[in-house]
Amino acid sequence: MAPSNQPLILVDNLCKSFEQGEVLNHISISIREGDLVSVIGPSGCGKSTFLRCLNCLEILDSGSISIAGVTVSRKSPKDPITDDLLEKAHLLRQEVGLVFQIFNLFPHKSVLENVILAPMVVKKESREQAEDNAVRLLKKVGLEDCIHRDPSTLSGGQKQRAAIARALAMNPKVMLYDEPTSALDPELVKEVLQVMRDLDAEGMTQIIVTHEMRFARKASDYIVFMDKGEIVEVDDGDILFTNPKNERTREFLRHFEGDAL
Repeated sequence: MAPSNQPLILVDNLCKSFEQGEVLNHISISIREGDLVSVIGPSGCGKSTFLRCLNCLEILDSGSISIAGVTVSRKSPKDPITDDLLEKAHLLRQEVGLVFQIFNLFPHKSVLENVILAPMVVKKESREQAEDNAVRLLKKVGLEDCIHRDPSTLSGGQKQRAAIARALAMNPKVMLYDEPTSALDPELVKEVLQVMRDLDAEGMTQIIVTHEMRFARKASDYIVFMDKGEIVEVDDGDILFTNPKNERTREFLRHFEGDAL
């Protein structure tokens, strides 16, 4: 349940191209505070690029992205990437946490050191403040017994939960996940998805690119289906899986029949 009906994220006519061609084609969507949104679609349809644009790891070619009142916009890919644009991208990035498929934990630092590094360097928190918050977050994701361990000693699910705690340490308004369970063995997937359910219960706004159709259907407030760089369909999971309106959605979901019941 969303704590308010106000959109926290507004995307309008987002376009992004690379050398190989157009990847995002006039993407527009509004996401409310507290929503858990799953983004599904075939490989190469632009899902990951969409997340990277939301976090400003990729600067949009045209359109606008607003998150928590910070707006990044360009009228055309020919417009220069100015210092003002980069500053707004930096401000927006501070509102957004991003968790990747690969955990990207620093192997030479303990779990605790991984979590406290960014708050101390970027937000200039004291070590005491950063450690207190890190311990709280590691307990939240079920890693209270792993605080002083090296990442190499953790399971894949534990590493991903540590990565989530690290992103939460920056106190983001929005959490983005790019296939967060794709590198995990099936028995470890459940523990990572449970963290997302717990964050949803606390009102965290989350966007998850996933192939976990059962989770998408049961946990999401709604599902976004993307194909060929476009948002094709947005609907409640039960409706999307039982009665999709678009033929492209129907064709995609045929590959998962039985998996999301």
